Amino acid sequence: MIFTMILQELVENTKYLFHSIMKKIVILPLLSIISLPTIAQNKYDLKITHLTANLYVYVSYGTYQGMHIPANAMYMVTDKGIVLFDTPWDKRYYQPLLDSLWKKHHKKVILCVSTHYHDDRTGGLEYYNKQGVKTYTTYMTDSLSVLHDNNRAKFILYQDTVFHLGRDSFITWYPGPGHTTDNIVIWFPRQKVLYGGCLVKSVSDTSLGNLEDANVKEWASSLHRLQKRFPHPRYIIVGHNSWKDKQSILHTLKLIAHQSADL
Repeated sequence: MIFTMILQELVENTKYLFHSIMKKIVILPLLSIISLPTIAQNKYDLKITHLTANLYVYVSYGTYQGMHIPANAMYMVTDKGIVLFDTPWDKRYYQPLLDSLWKKHHKKVILCVSTHYHDDRTGGLEYYNKQGVKTYTTYMTDSLSVLHDNNRAKFILYQDTVFHLGRDSFITWYPGPGHTTDNIVIWFPRQKVLYGGCLVKSVSDTSLGNLEDANVKEWASSLHRLQKRFPHPRYIIVGHNSWKDKQSILHTLKLIAHQSADL
């Protein structure tokens, strides 16, 4: 009798264990299937990182040669509002960026400066024009935007310019041709930050990237002028990929030397 009871209990426990294992086998793959789209959806979301003081780096994504490429850009929070330096690369980020900045800082974007005419810098100009943002490019960038039928800013800079917004300021400066003939940089004197944009390559880059509009012969000279004009930046923000290494200008010079040797 006792043996029969023990046997029945053993059978019941075995059944319970079997059902538990089967549930895990069925449920775990199902959870994996359900979670996959969420991971894929979030991978290329807009990313915002605090840099220093009132400066931030934001990252959007675009497609180049079939690959998703991060595009670094910046913004500055001032008493008068937020200033963007370059627009997001793709239209799916234009309004989400405005929404994110309002939610984070409770301030509107009042001004935007694009650093050269490519889509990863000027793509959102038309959209932000319609939102009442004062948008700026240099005369050279505007001319290239017209030539290539790209979005244009409302206001034109005819020379290197200092913008003052309360206690904050920034300088637009043209070092010479490099990634494009029109690429400018932004210098933040109070924060000692250099926004090099696509003129400066990331230390993680193994090549100069898109050379369709580049002037490789003059690129190094432009970088030397940049080093002389702003010699000791605390941060150098590059146009794509990792921006946390201050050796990016030196690395770019090495890439240029390597590229020039192959020409």
